[in-house]
Amino acid sequence: MSAHGDSSVPTMQDLSRTFSVFTNPAETTSTVVLGVGIIGCASAYYLSRSGTTKPDTIHLVEASPELFASASGKAAGFLASDWFGPPTASLGALSFRLHKELAEANNGQKEWGYSRSTGTSLAEGRQKKRGAEGGNGDWLREGGSRAETAGRHEFVGDKVGPAWLTRREGDEVETIGADDSVAQVDPLRLSRFLLRESLREGVRLHHPVKAVRISTNEAGEMSAVRVRHENGMEYKIPCTRLLIAAGAWSQRVFETLFPSSGVELAISRLAGHSLVVKSPRWSAEHEMEGCHAVFTTMRSGFSPEIMSRIGEEIYVAGLNDAALALPELATDAKIDQASIEELKATAEKLLGRDGTDVSDLEVVREGLCFRPVTNSGSPILTRIPEEALGKGLATAAAPDGGVFVAAGHGPWGISHSLGTGKVMAEMMEGVELSADVRLLGL
Repeated sequence: MSAHGDSSVPTMQDLSRTFSVFTNPAETTSTVVLGVGIIGCASAYYLSRSGTTKPDTIHLVEASPELFASASGKAAGFLASDWFGPPTASLGALSFRLHKELAEANNGQKEWGYSRSTGTSLAEGRQKKRGAEGGNGDWLREGGSRAETAGRHEFVGDKVGPAWLTRREGDEVETIGADDSVAQVDPLRLSRFLLRESLREGVRLHHPVKAVRISTNEAGEMSAVRVRHENGMEYKIPCTRLLIAAGAWSQRVFETLFPSSGVELAISRLAGHSLVVKSPRWSAEHEMEGCHAVFTTMRSGFSPEIMSRIGEEIYVAGLNDAALALPELATDAKIDQASIEELKATAEKLLGRDGTDVSDLEVVREGLCFRPVTNSGSPILTRIPEEALGKGLATAAAPDGGVFVAAGHGPWGISHSLGTGKVMAEMMEGVELSADVRLLGL
C-alpha cells in the first residue's frame, strides 16, 4: 500500500525489488538512461511507447538508495504553458499539453494530484518584483521570483488571492496566470506513476547501482555500461544509446564515463529547502475550486513560492543556497535547520490565521533538494558529438547509437518533464521532434 492509499502505486521498497541483471549480447540496440528522476522516467515512458524501441531493451539506472530523493520528489510541481523565453517556449507549450493529456487519460487528479491552478503575485508592501533579466539564471540564485522570469504573461487583475494567504495593508496582489495556462501536480506521485508504467511495459530498473565505466566492442564502439551495486558487485548493461539525465549530478556522471572528453556540460547545482504544511484553510472542499500558486517578493530578500496541492497540502519554498555542496548521493543531503526555521517563519507570516499565529498549521515534511541549473537558465537537450567523447570512442550510427544529455532545467524540471521525455525519445530514435529545441544544445 502506498502512502496515498492506492495499492497500484508501488512504494520505494517495492520498486527497489525490481532490480535485475540483464545481459543479452544479441540485442543490437540497447538504451541506458542514467538517472531515475522525472526526466529519466519520462524519457523511458515515451521511448517504451514509441512502437520502435523494445521496452525490455531500455534500462533505468539510479545510484541513490532512495528513488526520487531530490528535486523529482521534493519540488513544487507547478506547471506553466507560456512563462518561458524563446529557447524553451516550444518545449514548455508541448509539455503543458502532454501533462493535461496524460492526466485526462489516467485520472491524474487522483493518481498524482493534477489540478488546474491560478498564479498569483504578491509584493510585500509594494516591493519591486525581482525576476530574470538578460535571459540567464542569475535571478534564481539571487532570490528573485520566477513569476517574472518570462516578463510576457499578462496581469489579469487584482484579486484577494487564495483563502489560505494572509494579506496585509500595502501588499500588492495580482493574478498572473489563469486556469488554461497554469496547473499543479505532486511531482513525487507523478514520478512514481511514470516509473510504474514504464516497468509494466517491460523497462528494466537497476537500483541502486552506479555507472562506473563505458565498455566497447571490437570496433571501438560503445557497447555496454559497467555498473557497481552498493554491495560491490559489478556487471555490464548492454548499451548502444546512452542518455544522461542525472539532474545536478549529470556533469559528475559525464566526467566519470568520459574522462578524456573536453566537453563540459556546465550543469551545476542549486540547493533549495522546502516545507510541506497543512492548514484548515486548505481542505478537500477548497480543492474543488482549484489550486493556487503564489509567488512573492518580500522585504526579507528572498522570494518564497507557496503552492496549494491536491491532498490538503501547501508547499513552501524559495530559499536557495548556491554554496551548499552537492553530496555524493541525494540521500546524503543534510538539511540546514536555520533555513527550515526561516521557512517556518515565512509560513507563520503568510499562512497563519492572522499572520502571526501558526497554531493551526501542521508541518508535514521538511525537505532539501538540488536543482540542476545552467548559466543560461535553459536546459541542455542534445546529442553529444561523437568527436567530443574522447579517446577515439565511437558509437553506433543513428538511430541505434549515441550519447545524449537531458538536464539543467532549473525550477522548471517538473513543468518541462513530459515534453523533455518525448523529445529525447524522438531524438534517440532519429524522428522529427515534437518541439523546437535547437537552442538547447551544448
